[in-house]
Amino acid sequence: MASEAHGAETGGLVFHPMDQFIVKPLFGGDTIEWYTITNATLWMALAVVAVILMMVLGTSRRAMIPSRSQSVGELAYGFVYKMVEDVTGKDAVKFFPYVMTLFMFIVFANFLGLLPMSFATTSHFAVTVVLALLVFLTVTIVGLVKHGVGFLGLFWVSSAPLALRPVLAIIELISYFVRPVSHSIRLAGNVMAGHAVIKVFAGFAAIAAVSPVSVVAITAMYGLEVLVAFIQAYVFTILTCVYLKDALHPSH
Repeated sequence: MASEAHGAETGGLVFHPMDQFIVKPLFGGDTIEWYTITNATLWMALAVVAVILMMVLGTSRRAMIPSRSQSVGELAYGFVYKMVEDVTGKDAVKFFPYVMTLFMFIVFANFLGLLPMSFATTSHFAVTVVLALLVFLTVTIVGLVKHGVGFLGLFWVSSAPLALRPVLAIIELISYFVRPVSHSIRLAGNVMAGHAVIKVFAGFAAIAAVSPVSVVAITAMYGLEVLVAFIQAYVFTILTCVYLKDALHPSH
């Protein structure tokens, strides 16, 4: 409050671009327990509802002349199915429902986060880390169950000189366990950065002298964020397919 008053007295700008990422109880109060319904809970639930409306209700009629929702649902289905088949192989098609669910949830969460007064759930590491850890555990379990000890061949670069193989094995092992970190930070960091930049430009729009430039900048950034919302969902999904390929075909 003191900083806001000081900003008003001096005529300076006071805005906090990171405030939009604060998780708050949806029905008031200051304490957040594990069972508390928050703004993050609401917008994740809305993302799930949006996926159900699009993929279940929107395609339920299966008309010969598809509706818009059916067309979008079929395009998304074909896009992800082709990705799984091309990147991971035909034997990975059984994982398609899981990969499809990941892609649709992330893309809808990203797009809903662009709505005014919304909450970008994928900007929080608490969300993206869970998604990345689920992928990591799935890939590790599938690899161990399918190949047993042979799964360790993923870390043994047989094409390298024998003297270098132990060193490369350590590097590969470290890289493998870093995957959930990079997988989650890439998504959350890009979403958070874009939203923060838009908020900064919105703060400068209050100054009459630069407001036209700010409006143009906000419009350009918003268009870029629409593109990023899809691209980051795509990147997260295609990396999931690459990791699944390593689990199904671990040898270098």
